[in-house]
Amino acid sequence: MIGPGATRISERLSVVREEGEWTYFCGVQPVFHHAEEDRRSFRMFTAQLVCQGACKQAEIVRAFGVSANSVKRSVAKYREGGVEAFYQPRRARGASVMTPETTSQAEQLLGAGWSRREVAEELGIKLDTLRKALQQGRVTEPYHQKTASELAADKTPRAQPLATASDRSARAVEDAAAEMGTACTRPDERALAAFGVLDGASTRFGTCRDVTFGGVLCALPALAANGLFRHLDDALKRLPGYYTTLQVMTLLAQMALCRIKTVEQLQYESPGELGKLLGLDRVPEVRCLRRKLALLSVGDGPEKWAGLLSRDWLESAPDLAGALYVDGHVRLYHGSKTELPRRYVSRQRLCLRGTTDYWLNDALGQPFFRVERPIDHGLLEALRNDIVPRILDEVPNQPTEQELREDPYRSRLVILFDREGYSPEFFEEMWRTHRIACITYHKYPKEDWPASEFVETEITLPNGERVTMLLAERGSWIGSRKDGLWVRETRKLTTSGHQTSLISTAFDASAPQDAAALFSRWAQENFFRYMMQHYAIDLLNEYRTEEIPGTNRPVVNPKWRELDRRQRSVKAKLTHRQARFAALTLHPEADESKRAKWEKRKAELVEEIEQFERELTGIRQQLAEIPHHLEWEQLEETDKFERLAPSRKQLVDTIKMIAYRAETAMASLLGESLARADDVRSLLRDLFRSEADLLPDLQTQELRVIIHPMSNPRSDRGIAQLLDHLNAAEFTYPGTKLKLIYSIAAKPQTENPSPLQIPRDQEV
Repeated sequence: MIGPGATRISERLSVVREEGEWTYFCGVQPVFHHAEEDRRSFRMFTAQLVCQGACKQAEIVRAFGVSANSVKRSVAKYREGGVEAFYQPRRARGASVMTPETTSQAEQLLGAGWSRREVAEELGIKLDTLRKALQQGRVTEPYHQKTASELAADKTPRAQPLATASDRSARAVEDAAAEMGTACTRPDERALAAFGVLDGASTRFGTCRDVTFGGVLCALPALAANGLFRHLDDALKRLPGYYTTLQVMTLLAQMALCRIKTVEQLQYESPGELGKLLGLDRVPEVRCLRRKLALLSVGDGPEKWAGLLSRDWLESAPDLAGALYVDGHVRLYHGSKTELPRRYVSRQRLCLRGTTDYWLNDALGQPFFRVERPIDHGLLEALRNDIVPRILDEVPNQPTEQELREDPYRSRLVILFDREGYSPEFFEEMWRTHRIACITYHKYPKEDWPASEFVETEITLPNGERVTMLLAERGSWIGSRKDGLWVRETRKLTTSGHQTSLISTAFDASAPQDAAALFSRWAQENFFRYMMQHYAIDLLNEYRTEEIPGTNRPVVNPKWRELDRRQRSVKAKLTHRQARFAALTLHPEADESKRAKWEKRKAELVEEIEQFERELTGIRQQLAEIPHHLEWEQLEETDKFERLAPSRKQLVDTIKMIAYRAETAMASLLGESLARADDVRSLLRDLFRSEADLLPDLQTQELRVIIHPMSNPRSDRGIAQLLDHLNAAEFTYPGTKLKLIYSIAAKPQTENPSPLQIPRDQEV
């Protein structure tokens, strides 16, 4: 009765396994079948056979190779519940310890920086229970936080942290589903602000992980210390609507530090993520931010605000304010709104259209203020009319008139500039009129000094760096016999034998002091380069132009400029013909066939030279008859030009100056822990663009900012020491009562790794 290929169960029962299914036979008749993987049906049918007396339990164990206990449990279940007992859902035991409330409290305490043991003791649960919940993913733990001392003491190589669940994707879905627009998750406040009922949205922070650009919050104490939030009510207009003046200024400063160089580039960043840094749902869109900038730039508000801040900066650094560096920077303009005059651009060695800005910096390269000159006559004219009167009024700790009379060699302050400002008449005027000392390079040095006069001297630069130079000093007369003056001349001997000469009217100083001051002028050049590359100070902030207000500065006569251009062109052509004529002085006497051609060419050159000489004489007569300069009102309307609108540029440049000064202050703190000074600013840029976790605690009035790890442990230790300095400042987020607490994340501490984390070669 048992067919071939069947497995015998009892005298009448057998089973056949074919194509993934088991078929049971009683004799030759099939009575039941199920899939090979269907364990429930197998247990139900075999238990039914035993209960109905068709076979014994031992026969089931022998035929299928299952355990006797398994067959006994199946038989007991069939007798108690029948067939339905095998197909009911399995009842799981509810969480008796890790309830939803306990889980929420554990995640909050872990996010606040508590250790696992402290959390278990606080909640009254076992440490193993909490550890098991963490391993199974029922409780989420942030990265373990370490202090600077712990990171410095940690010499073991640290593995990369395990991937953890982030709520950034949930925020992205929520922001995209907002009905009023992307990330507009506060519709009530926006509606009230639109009707004028709400004057500015409140700053509220929520628990957010992996916030983009979260590291820029580390710069808030430095931005506040450099005046970002000072004098706003006194100088700038109060903004109506949803976004307040404080929030817009904070956003602009964070954009500068994160290298979002223009307002238009803001559209390529996540508005909701940037809004989390302000305690808002999102940042304003590009069009809205342009309107806010236009309102803040009304009138002379930006200029007044920049003036108040420059006074604060000068008063806060009286030692650095004693030596001021002045240099011009040409801001190019390639548009077609106005025909700006051409300026010589040294970095491109071309004459291009643009506006000249004169910057005043300290010895470390930090800016104090800038002066825009749409009509420019050079550095000396800008110093006389704009810069010197302002620094005489704003620089603190100047000696009194009595002190200046008692010491005839004492200077009021020192200004340093490049060779463009070399003028003995100007040096004498500054000393005689204002007792201001000038230091610059010697434009016309005489013969070299003997090498025996140079002495190896150790010099301390303003940034604290010590260098050794070969220096020599003499008293020198510069200028003419009538208008010249005695100055102190210092020369530096280089390894190639070249002698760099500088002159100084700071009679109360010495050669090392002059050399340290003037050779630090490269800090200002580096400032220009860094600001152009990272802060885009040359980019336009708006395309609007405006008329130049009434000015008494003369401008170059356009007709004189055109005649001067023609004069230089004709003179160049004349010089070229004269050189060719001089080359034909020797005629080919030996070759009669070439003599006629030579005489003809020489006669043509003589005719061309006479023609250019007559034209040059006529141009010179015309130049003598017309004025070189004209008053602005005397220009024809077709020759007048407009200036680029200065207000918004002044506001944005002031914010960028604050950002640069804040970055410099943080670089000085970070440089204490890094061996290479060149790595400081690059590490700060990485910090500003890094991700962070924001964990507010309203009960303790704290906002924890957990910075994600940097690229290597050395950078982590440096950033951790910087964060210790920031925590010592006990800075409160502007507009709130939340004290900022900074820390850097490290690897999670896993006591008992899950099987997935154990290498295969260590598995049992």
